[in-house]
Amino acid sequence: MSGEFNPVSRGHEYSHKYDEVDAICQNIRNQTSYQPTIGVICGSGLSSLGDLVTEKTVIPYEKIPQFPRSTVPGHQGQLVFGRLNGTTVVMMQGRTHLYEGYDPGQITLPVRVMVHLGIKHLVVTNAAGGLRQDWNVGDIMVIKDHINLAGLTGLSPLRGCNDSRFGLRFPALSDAYNKDLQKLALETASELGFADFTRTGVYCAQVGPCFETPAECRFLQNAGVDAVGMSTVHEVSVARHAGVTVLGISLITNIAVLGYGDNEQPANHDEVLETGRRRASDMQKLVSTILQKLN
Repeated sequence: MSGEFNPVSRGHEYSHKYDEVDAICQNIRNQTSYQPTIGVICGSGLSSLGDLVTEKTVIPYEKIPQFPRSTVPGHQGQLVFGRLNGTTVVMMQGRTHLYEGYDPGQITLPVRVMVHLGIKHLVVTNAAGGLRQDWNVGDIMVIKDHINLAGLTGLSPLRGCNDSRFGLRFPALSDAYNKDLQKLALETASELGFADFTRTGVYCAQVGPCFETPAECRFLQNAGVDAVGMSTVHEVSVARHAGVTVLGISLITNIAVLGYGDNEQPANHDEVLETGRRRASDMQKLVSTILQKLN
């Protein structure tokens, strides 16, 4: 019948095709024999987490078909497979973002691939601006919930055809960040002597690349947001769609500007990277100890 609707014409848009993900995984398996059970995403300035991995196999993104390339300073752009405190892991040293010109499906493809390779837990780290004026640069925030601004306006990585082999059509995100993993992270931080600078809070992602205006910061603060960045939420959505449990950790690299005084210091990416370098050792200890306990 002429003009009849064809559901195939909808396409996958931002979601992923099962056969393509499977082919990418076959390519990776040809480059490493590791079968990781935990995935870690290293945020801005936090790539040193990959230095903890031993007996490693490193695969640059350019050697993986369809993988998006990192273009931002502080993101190396490679998968690191190996052992960390007795656990077989895969680490993303560098992620991609919407502001680089990628769509939600492209920036979450690596998560879909890690899930297909067999991970059961995903640890997501990021650098974020703190909206709480009683917090300090260098604080560590265990994420308890998020607001996905782009997702609320239609830029969801699950938009398009859904393949039930990946997950449900309508996944719930009320438990996006696993409560047991949050508790484990907080207990571990306390054991390591990090309790004084470890927080819990709500993370919000905007598209970027501009840092937020004071009015936007006040808007987000009134919405219950504790820290704001430009990543993480799409990756978490895909991981939860696949049934993988998630732990999210933000490193507070600057305190947001809320007013218009002459002494207000605007955020900048160099500050983000420098804070990552200064807190790298503590983040390494925290993440590696959590992974050991998970194992």
